Amino acid sequence: MPLKFGTSKAIAIAFGVLTVSSIGGMFTMIILFKAQTQNITMTPPPTLPPTTMAPPPNMRLPKSLVPQKYDIVLAVHLYTKIIEEGNGSNPNITTPNQTMIFTGNSTVHFQCAQKTMSIFLNSRYLNVSSPVVLNENTKRNIKVSGMKHHDDESDFLELELMDPLETGGNYSLFLSFHGEVSDNLEALYLSRYTDGIFDYESVDDPNADRFIAATNLQPTDARKVFPCFDEPDMKAVFKLTIIHRRETRALGNAAPYESNILDDEWQYTIFRATPKMSTYLFAFAVVDDSFKSITSPSSDTDRVEINTYARPEAINAGHADYAGDIARKLLRFYESQFEMKYSMEKIDQLALPDLYPAAMENWGLITYQEGFLLYQEGVSSLLHKEDIATVIAHELAHQWFGNEVTMKWWNDLWLNEGIATYLSYIAVDSVEPTFNIKEISIMNDLHDAFREDALASSHPLSPASKEINTTDHILGMFDSISYSKGAIVLRMLANHVGEVVFNKGLQMYLKAFQYGNVEKDDLLKYIQMAANQNRGNKAVRNTDDIAGFMNPWTTQSGYPVITINTTNGQVYQKQFLFNNSANSSNSWTVEIEFISNASSKFEKVYLYNNKPVNKEAFIAKNGEWILANINCIGYYRVNYNPENWERLLAQLQKNRHSIPLLNRGQLIDDAFNLARAKLVNVTLALNSTLFLTKETEFLPWESAVRNLEYFILMFDRSEVYGPMQTYLREQVRELYNVFKNDTDDDRVPQNDHSLQYTQLLAIKLACSNGLPECVEMAKQKYAAWMESNNTNSIHPNLRSEIYCQAVAAGEKEEWEFAWDMYQTSSNTSEKEQLRRALSCTKKIWLLSRYLDYTLDPEKIRLMDVASTIYYIAQNSAGQALAWNFIRANWDYVSQGDGAMLIAGVTSRFSTEFELEELMRFQNYDLGGASWAVSLAIEQTRVNIQWVKENKDDVLRWFEQKTSSVRQKEY
Repeated sequence: MPLKFGTSKAIAIAFGVLTVSSIGGMFTMIILFKAQTQNITMTPPPTLPPTTMAPPPNMRLPKSLVPQKYDIVLAVHLYTKIIEEGNGSNPNITTPNQTMIFTGNSTVHFQCAQKTMSIFLNSRYLNVSSPVVLNENTKRNIKVSGMKHHDDESDFLELELMDPLETGGNYSLFLSFHGEVSDNLEALYLSRYTDGIFDYESVDDPNADRFIAATNLQPTDARKVFPCFDEPDMKAVFKLTIIHRRETRALGNAAPYESNILDDEWQYTIFRATPKMSTYLFAFAVVDDSFKSITSPSSDTDRVEINTYARPEAINAGHADYAGDIARKLLRFYESQFEMKYSMEKIDQLALPDLYPAAMENWGLITYQEGFLLYQEGVSSLLHKEDIATVIAHELAHQWFGNEVTMKWWNDLWLNEGIATYLSYIAVDSVEPTFNIKEISIMNDLHDAFREDALASSHPLSPASKEINTTDHILGMFDSISYSKGAIVLRMLANHVGEVVFNKGLQMYLKAFQYGNVEKDDLLKYIQMAANQNRGNKAVRNTDDIAGFMNPWTTQSGYPVITINTTNGQVYQKQFLFNNSANSSNSWTVEIEFISNASSKFEKVYLYNNKPVNKEAFIAKNGEWILANINCIGYYRVNYNPENWERLLAQLQKNRHSIPLLNRGQLIDDAFNLARAKLVNVTLALNSTLFLTKETEFLPWESAVRNLEYFILMFDRSEVYGPMQTYLREQVRELYNVFKNDTDDDRVPQNDHSLQYTQLLAIKLACSNGLPECVEMAKQKYAAWMESNNTNSIHPNLRSEIYCQAVAAGEKEEWEFAWDMYQTSSNTSEKEQLRRALSCTKKIWLLSRYLDYTLDPEKIRLMDVASTIYYIAQNSAGQALAWNFIRANWDYVSQGDGAMLIAGVTSRFSTEFELEELMRFQNYDLGGASWAVSLAIEQTRVNIQWVKENKDDVLRWFEQKTSSVRQKEY
């Protein structure tokens, strides 16, 4: 929690002048501030008394007032460059220490929708003063009798009035405020970078350190920057003035229209008014004047200026060129796809050294972690370029879905995040078709959603709004359900109604609700309207009740497993849960597309409830196999009778190409997860991997490796692990040899982009399971780099795995070389690969040292703390260390992604003792991560039972396969 600062009443008065006077008032304010604060020590403000009134229902603001416009003036007192005392050629010249203060005032103009004697806003960590309420119709002030801050999670700032606000009247509220720039990546926060390189050893260099003030307000942090109606459906226009130091530049949502100098130290920038938008999209940044930008090339038909800002050396070296180019292509695609022009005149893409999460879609000022915006040819991997394109595609999709049209409340977050995720598949596939990543992205999201949604503690896409009240509840919605399940369910809907109808429905939805707010029923209504307009299209079927089809998928948690008996044609659905003994009456409208080896023609069958029905189409004749859920369009798993499973697995070994690629991966995934839920025998799941010795496609291998990682997590501390490693080593040998010459010669496949993923997977699986030629390759390439005077000949695509495997096989020398390279590298992609590689060592004392480094922001940036600990916890040598570490340092390490930490450190938990420890941890003040702990407890219980029931069978299966390998070798 940031400290609070007090300032004099004179400064608050000076800020009041800013809203109602000329620019000359700004100059006066700056002089006043310097005079008042020159010789005083800031002190905390007095604590406001808690209110005795009950808050409005559901911790939500009352709807009696409707904001229209904010006029905001903010002075950011940050120095973007600090010269330490005694540095430089003149030891008598010093500059001030850093100041983290921001001061300001706001005038919010609003209409009264219901007569009231109170004004409720949100405010947190701000010292608020000098309220002035004006009746804009009569130009008369309304006296404020009291101002209270509610001492609860509502963050309500309540103003009690002497006279009522009348229905239909137009009013304004002026407030002065001040607060502190945060150092933990929230609200208005501090980010640091260095000129040239991130060299934390040279902090005394007066030319090295640079500081940025930037905002990150989603979901509920606008209230920490200025008092506001901080709910997504309380949209308004924002007019912003920033006062900042002479050597700095201010960026905002809208384009600046006036900028001028106040005195030797200060200047101001006034920005144009924004469109009507939600408070969480309000954004600005104050950067050093040396921060540079490029403007992406445009044609005569382009109306929008796209500027990409980054550290000067990154711009000069061309590292931002790709981001600018791909953003232009994506913007053109979306404007055409949506038949709606982007609403603002510019898009600024800002590469920040510190930001969590990866990017934020602020309207007109999109912020990114540097690693998701900067691309260095010859150093960044080709796969990193895909990541940049995908993240930019996601954020630009938000400019329409989220910014133009916003969910009414956070319970429908998937209307923002699910749609943006789904559209990013289509957009990247359209503008960068050589990447060929659509299917990989779909399967990643499908499996992320499947994994989380198979727990009883999951939540619906659209829970009841009253269930999502506090900030912690809201943060819990930012998960795989909202993002991944949201995208996959939309893909299923698009297939159900047809792409033409789906796209038309989105276009109509955008036009109907531009600058407005929606609920999930609004989206379904406009998809239905589009379907109704296409009744003459024979491709459109079964679209009479789209809401009826979709509501079970959006209002219920979980998903079904469809069980098909090909001997009698019986089919039924049941909610899939890892804890298969749990009772559930949930059912869905399920559209099943299937083929058989007797006919490759797609057939379709519908289930409407969870009662068993007989479908003659599912009866296998003459020993044929039936395969359902073609191309994984449906959000469900499929189970079969044992005979059909055997025929499908035999087909994979005989001629895998008869099974569509996505289904080859999904058969493996279904088999393993059905085994975890005790719906099939675990040996059936293991048998589904036998065909992989001849497979070279990425998706089946990825599915197998991801599912076998669960076996590794459960058994890498037991006698099962030895024979399991032997099996995996032999399974991957042929695949590794497919790429061996390319890998040895530092090349990657050029003719098929997806094979680059397969090559990396082959290295990872082969080296981690001790294939001698793989381990030796990694050690030799890494050693050559260590001996080469910093000339790295390893192909950028291969570095992530070679670094990790070499450090894992190495000693202190290899680890410390990676640490030195991490500290001195200026390339964000390279730093990320090295940061992960440092977690791969098997030396416990080095991992302990690395954990300690995460507490020092000059070694590991705060935004990287959670993922660093996650990486360490995935290492069997580091899991117990990480678990103890996060419990000892929770307040600090959880500032990033607490849910990620919980998932990482508990992923191996499979004993009663570990469950007891986890349940004790639940008593901590966990904030937004409390939901993740509930998931982890449920998963641990599942793990305990699964290990108890399957360990002997798994050991026996791997020992049999190991025996077969030894007999062949003999």
